[in-house]
Amino acid sequence: MKRSRSSLVHQVTYAIKNPRKILPHLRRLARDTWFRLHTRDHVSYYRAVMRSDTARDPEGAVGSHTHKRWLQLGRLQFDYLVEHGLKPECRMLEIGCGNLRAGHLFIDYLHTGNYYGVDISPDILMAAQDTLVRHGLGEKLPYLTPVRDMRFAFLPNEHFDVVHAHSVFSHSPIEVIEECFAHVGRVMKPGAWFDFTFDRTEGKEHQVLREDFYYRAETLIALAEKYGFRATFMDDWEPLHKQSKIRLVKP
Repeated sequence: MKRSRSSLVHQVTYAIKNPRKILPHLRRLARDTWFRLHTRDHVSYYRAVMRSDTARDPEGAVGSHTHKRWLQLGRLQFDYLVEHGLKPECRMLEIGCGNLRAGHLFIDYLHTGNYYGVDISPDILMAAQDTLVRHGLGEKLPYLTPVRDMRFAFLPNEHFDVVHAHSVFSHSPIEVIEECFAHVGRVMKPGAWFDFTFDRTEGKEHQVLREDFYYRAETLIALAEKYGFRATFMDDWEPLHKQSKIRLVKP
């Protein structure tokens, strides 16, 4: 989490310790090159990544390579938000809702119609519909919508009490994150809060291929404050998960 995974020293050391992962990494590198050549921007690039990953395994596409782990990570996100202020009456926007790993718990907990999930991948949202059916959540009337950017132009002003984005900014270049910060405040009620996770580094900020991005906490906090948010680094999250978490509050 702290060191640069893009450095040659790290890559060579990692390859020596994990020889079985060399071939999968080469396949990923080849896919990355192909998608870079055939997509016009990062959103379309990552949409292609999600299409590829979802076709292979919808749960693996959101970072859970066993169903048990899918359930565990969803429960972890849910329990943390409930312990830190989420109430059934809250209106919640989940950015990058995926196939509802945590979303199915949020939907069940929140009052009917209070969950809104968006994702750049239509393919993973099809898998999200399967999750709704499997857990019998259709009567809770969740909203699931594909998006092409982070402007949220189709959503109403000051509508949401809570915004949540797990493992979204870990796959986003800084310009995508800034677009989100510039626009998400409009759809948040005064006093609403926005929890997001990210891959933290204490050294040089870097990326691995075009899929994984590592940021200093200070960079994201300063960027959020530029758009009027109060930012807090959530120290009690990091021991629970390999990513870090920041909470933004709209004054």
